[in-house]
Amino acid sequence: MTPDPISAQIVDYANRADPYPLYAELRKTPVRREDDGTYLVSTYHEVRSLANDPRLSNDTSNRPPGYARTGQPAEETGLPPSFIFTDPPVHDRLRDTINRPFGPPHSPRFLDDLRGELAKVVSGLLDAFEGKDQVDIVEDFSYPLPVTAICRVLGVPREDEPRFHGWADALASSLDPASGGAGQEEAQRARQELGAYLNGLIETKRRHPGPGILSALAHDMTPADLEATAVLLLVAGHETTVNAITNTTLTLLRHPDVLERFRKEPELAVPLIEEVLRYEPPVQFIPFTTALADIDVAGTTIPKGSPVWLMLAAANRDPVRFHDPDRFDPDRKDNEHLGFYTGIHYCFGAPLARIELHAAVPELFRRVKFTGLLEDPPPYRANAVLRGPRHLPVAIEGLTA
Repeated sequence: MTPDPISAQIVDYANRADPYPLYAELRKTPVRREDDGTYLVSTYHEVRSLANDPRLSNDTSNRPPGYARTGQPAEETGLPPSFIFTDPPVHDRLRDTINRPFGPPHSPRFLDDLRGELAKVVSGLLDAFEGKDQVDIVEDFSYPLPVTAICRVLGVPREDEPRFHGWADALASSLDPASGGAGQEEAQRARQELGAYLNGLIETKRRHPGPGILSALAHDMTPADLEATAVLLLVAGHETTVNAITNTTLTLLRHPDVLERFRKEPELAVPLIEEVLRYEPPVQFIPFTTALADIDVAGTTIPKGSPVWLMLAAANRDPVRFHDPDRFDPDRKDNEHLGFYTGIHYCFGAPLARIELHAAVPELFRRVKFTGLLEDPPPYRANAVLRGPRHLPVAIEGLTA
């Protein structure tokens, strides 16, 4: 019996809990051609080079006929693509515009001013653990914080925040190359519902400006571009951070020696979080790029028009780049990981994600006495791209003030 192509094994849910042996196999052939003509690039220097190569396009309309186009095409949504699915100069124009209210130099304190509010949210979520002997880290902690953060960034009224959970889950599923027709139909319904909501909210912000970037951008972008951007920020700014917080919690509970040290050395937070982003990145690979010309990489020519998957999680464990890469080591030096990608498409929300991680992780382990994982491995989300536990049930004993 012929084994499935390695790309099919990677997206197979049976391998979701531990895809790293597959990534190790991939790295034996740094640039691997699958039977359908897709090229998988898995080693650090090759992934980094291609991510910075203008001959590799993020615009899925460049995919040849017959290949999946990740996400929903404009003809189905009535919207232009969000900026991560565009190339320069369109990408640069949109990203530069969005940056103005989001951060320096135009709004240097926008993100920093969220720290106090996020600290209060974290404290309130942890207060709710009082009297419990077990919690689900995803449902009770790592999901509510990012959705609150991204809604604050957008300027979504607090009473509307609960509606974003289902929309975000459905839209994130459309990024998975394994998602079939049913998943795309669900994503389309969610996209239509969210679009109708955002249309109304953007129009309100245009007439009555308030806090958040939707108000700040209402007169700088077309309604369609702004709506597409808001959808992107909801999915990318929410789903990835949920996974990052959950993956950090799971990794620390699996490494009690590091956890004990972290409790005694809170200053370890920065290198520890960066090491988790290398070791268990929330985005495992980029499955939607296309070669615009023949590209020579590691002795292989990727032909023009070929779909390319950039395997970030495999590159993050490349022994050519990282010593003993399968070891979780918060003392690792020169940890220039690809957890937030690289190049012009470097994660737009990385500064916000880091603020959330640093608000959440130290306080979680300062206040909560964990007695163990209730499931290991835990159940994972279906999505192979945005990989993280769907639930993380843990036993706890006590809560400090």
